[in-house]
Amino acid sequence: MPHSELYCENWSFRPGFKQSWAKTRQPGDTVALPHNAVDLPFDYFDETVYQREFTYQNTIAWKDEYAGKEVWLRFDGAMANTRVFLNGEPLGQHPDGYTPFRMRLTDHLTMGENLVTVVVDGSENPDIPPFGGQIDYLTYAGIYREVWIEHADPVSILNVKIETPEPLADTKTVRVRAFLDNPRQLPVAGDCQVTLQDGAGRIIGKASAALTEDGASLTIDGISGVELWSPEAPTLYSATVTLSGIGFSDSRTDRFGVREAIFTANGFMLNGSPLKLMGLNRHQSFPYVGYAAGREAQQRDAEMVKHDLGCNIVRTSHYPQSKWFLDHCDRIGLLVLEEIPGWQHIGGDVWKDEAVKNVRRMIERDWNHPSIILWGVRINESVDDDPFYERTNALAHALDTTRQTGGIRKHMESSLLEDVYTFNDFVLGEFERPFANAERRGLRDRAEVTGLRTPVPYLITEYNGHMFPTKVMDNELRQMEHVTRHLEVLDSAHADPGISGCIGWCMFDYNTHADFGSGDRVCHHGVMSMFREPKFAAYAYASQVDPAQKVVMKPVTHWARGERNIGGVFPLMILTNCDRVRMALPDGQHVDIYPDRERFPHLPHPPAILRIDQIDENILGRWGMSWPDVVFQGFLGEDCVTTQSFSAKPVLTALQVEPDATVLGCDRQEMRVILRAVDQLGNLTPFADLPVRVAVTGAGRLLGPDQITLRGGHSGFWLRSDGTPGQISVTVSTPRLPDVQITLETRQPETAQ
Repeated sequence: MPHSELYCENWSFRPGFKQSWAKTRQPGDTVALPHNAVDLPFDYFDETVYQREFTYQNTIAWKDEYAGKEVWLRFDGAMANTRVFLNGEPLGQHPDGYTPFRMRLTDHLTMGENLVTVVVDGSENPDIPPFGGQIDYLTYAGIYREVWIEHADPVSILNVKIETPEPLADTKTVRVRAFLDNPRQLPVAGDCQVTLQDGAGRIIGKASAALTEDGASLTIDGISGVELWSPEAPTLYSATVTLSGIGFSDSRTDRFGVREAIFTANGFMLNGSPLKLMGLNRHQSFPYVGYAAGREAQQRDAEMVKHDLGCNIVRTSHYPQSKWFLDHCDRIGLLVLEEIPGWQHIGGDVWKDEAVKNVRRMIERDWNHPSIILWGVRINESVDDDPFYERTNALAHALDTTRQTGGIRKHMESSLLEDVYTFNDFVLGEFERPFANAERRGLRDRAEVTGLRTPVPYLITEYNGHMFPTKVMDNELRQMEHVTRHLEVLDSAHADPGISGCIGWCMFDYNTHADFGSGDRVCHHGVMSMFREPKFAAYAYASQVDPAQKVVMKPVTHWARGERNIGGVFPLMILTNCDRVRMALPDGQHVDIYPDRERFPHLPHPPAILRIDQIDENILGRWGMSWPDVVFQGFLGEDCVTTQSFSAKPVLTALQVEPDATVLGCDRQEMRVILRAVDQLGNLTPFADLPVRVAVTGAGRLLGPDQITLRGGHSGFWLRSDGTPGQISVTVSTPRLPDVQITLETRQPETAQ
């Protein structure tokens, strides 16, 4: 591929733009990329503050190695409408905030210093998806992904497409299509070679072909010993494409996996076996800095979805997300539904043309990811527009013959132009509407939704969310109801083999427009807080994993007599994949609690539930009697495999300060640090809303304010490395408790481009 170098340091930044600024470097703040144009408070802010123009400037010094080469600036993402100038001359415009773009510098570079000016307009332009209506998320302005300087021979590799037809055959076939970048339209004469290798570097196949003006198409047949990619074994291979010709040469390596993913009327099939999909929707936003988070923060989010939450699929709602996130989904085995930008609104002809272009940009960027199993080619929750969606589907099928399409809808009996009927089902909660007379049920029947007599492939892509927003500081009863609603939908999805799966709304709370949320610019829809700290509902998902993979036992209680209405802890729900849970009291009495398969008969691991009529009230003590300590013990067979103890008299004892890891890349990477106020047994004290001060020194800086308040007993922050190896020292202070100090190390990473 073209030689690439990061171009993320020493940018100057200032709000606004005037045409004259493009000719001379302007005074401004020195910033590094990724960058958020306006850092926002956690809540209660004016979201229009970033909906304007901002100017970024930098210089490119001429290098002798540029002579005779093609030179480009590649932007991985800038929000939302971007114009680029070189030495005052306009190079081009990119009217989309979620897909990458390049600007050709070749004919404009001069000897000496060259001034690059990038104007990012954060306005919600009605000609650009997703804008024109009201959207339930924020689209923070800025150059929020990395920028690269690339240079290559006049003819080079533009893109590579890798397909694996008949992946379940005894021997495999790999088709590789190399697309050429030839902006000067030079005559092409040369060869293309592809080499396939496994993870250990062993060559498993080779092919070569003559180049044409359209590039080259190569097929390698009869490949043996190939392992299929799956969530349990995400085996990746590499394809290295090499060009050699008169006056040019180039090489590029892409990773791919071999797998078959098919949505059928009888459910989802992966590699020939049924797999019930269970997942969550994810926004790519972070507190304070919006979209501007780099490689390691994106990777950690993918790990949370799979390893912490136990999901096997994530939906990139409602736009293509970071390549770092998708690359990591490939590596760890997390399935992905990726969709074009949009939210309910369909604009005019210019808007629709741009949405169709977004289909192309998304698929051409991401078609080699084995994790992606479905393209979302319909604007989320939009009304039918058959001519428009005939275009998006036709283009998706022309670009990628190996994946099906879906269209995220909320309207029943909608036109099915896609391969999969993907539906946001919020029926759970309808029973609360006045005069609705609706029954409480987890999901609608598929035929009721589609209006079709013949069953079709069917996937639930949202549920709960706004039907029952739940804050981390909400009372225990509301949080248990939040858990119950997620469990009811999961149970309903598992009950019907024709439902491919369900993807809940959503992974974590997120900032939003004033039209939505709780009035504080926050949608409290997540099973995690905005800082990715789990609410009780997170364990509704985590508890469904095989206990051989991870044992989960989470009592849905703070273990306090007076927290619930009337008092007590009943019904006592324990989210677990254990065979049984024992509640042991100090006086020697104990009660065994079993999974409630009567209420949740279809879940792989129903919660264990103990109701008040199932035990003598004297076991826990009547109102006015002393409240006891308790120990919960989780059993697999006769073996106790996990325990959790609660104190009847919790005392605020410590402030836990826990980073996700102790080492991060020194190249402007982020590390999350979670704060928890805990009692003498290490349990969260959920009503300790303490003020906290954070001081950072060394090779990094704090993102967001240095004074925060715990919500629901916890909070968090992100640190960003400053570009050099070293140490970051953090001191966290709060009243009543001793200061806590931690030290992180920043190292030079090995990064892919």
